[in-house]
Amino acid sequence: MSLKLYFAPGACSFVPHCLLQLSGAAYEPQMVKLHKGEQNGDEYKAINPRGQVPVLVDDGQVVTQILAIILYIDQKFPDAHFLPTEALARAKAIETLAWMNNTVHPTFTHIFMPQKFCDQTEVQAALKVFNTQTYKALLGELENIVQRNLKTSEWLTGAHVGPVDVYALTLTRWGSIAGIDPSTYPALWAHVQKVAAQPAVAVVIERERLQLNLFKPA
Repeated sequence: MSLKLYFAPGACSFVPHCLLQLSGAAYEPQMVKLHKGEQNGDEYKAINPRGQVPVLVDDGQVVTQILAIILYIDQKFPDAHFLPTEALARAKAIETLAWMNNTVHPTFTHIFMPQKFCDQTEVQAALKVFNTQTYKALLGELENIVQRNLKTSEWLTGAHVGPVDVYALTLTRWGSIAGIDPSTYPALWAHVQKVAAQPAVAVVIERERLQLNLFKPA
């Protein structure tokens, strides 16, 4: 196969993984086991020196960074209608994706991997507490986006399921890992379950062996 996606189960690579599955195109999903450090090995670093997922390789050409990969897949498979084509609607969709990637995503990283930001145990604990509260507020903002956008369309960016919908699922699932009950955000949680029920998305969830809600009441 000429199209290959390097992904890690449960990571943000879930988004392009779902898009490729939704496109119906032939592609090779290649798992990278982050817990075993495969992203730091010489073989993977030769593909992406930053040691991150996702990575998309198309006929030998490497594309990294999730937003770039999403835009590439959208243009490669225009019939899938992953993103709007009208200028303003497209800009607003990319605006939301950028916010998800540059604000919500790194906030979770401060919860899940505080050691990346400080080597002091007490500071790491404080980072977790502070950013969990921040993450709750960001999910509240995402709840508002869902409520607003679904008033006028079936999916968050129009008539077709797309990357904003799938990223919303990923961010909500991460919240449950951080101890945030997704049912606290009823519109968002209902939409996430709708996204997860899409056959192509369900295939990826099964392949990555994901549990949608990992929240455990205290």
